[in-house]
Amino acid sequence: MAVDRLDQPRELRRSFRPHYDPEAFGRLSEEIARFLGTARFLVYMTCFVAIWISWNVLSPAHLRFDPYPFIFLTLMLSLQASYAAPLILLAQNRQDDRDRVTYEQDRLTSERNQADIEYLTREIAGLRLSMGELATRDFLRSELQRFNEERPEAS
Repeated sequence: MAVDRLDQPRELRRSFRPHYDPEAFGRLSEEIARFLGTARFLVYMTCFVAIWISWNVLSPAHLRFDPYPFIFLTLMLSLQASYAAPLILLAQNRQDDRDRVTYEQDRLTSERNQADIEYLTREIAGLRLSMGELATRDFLRSELQRFNEERPEAS
């Protein structure tokens, strides 16, 4: 049994299982799910079913391939639904994963913003405290005015 080395790529193994790119398959499933949720799909599907039923009701008997109970149409629609449901679920799972990552990034950004706000609040409080010790313009005016009033007039 060979030990896998992390500094070298793995050797390709022959397998009977088909290989597929999960990311490409996920993107394809999202595109299909996005299309299945559109009015265009509903119009296409309605036209398809209407043509199918019309053909099998109005065409001559020897050209009909799916007579009245439309069993083959039911099979086709069931097959379409059996593929659509897992593709939609896969697309929703991928969206949930993206939402989770976005939520985590938003939470981290919010924490940083909160820390910045707290820092700036402390800085403003420090500035107010240090400004309390400085003489303001109004204070200097009032002191000069009081000084002028107390000073005897030099004549």
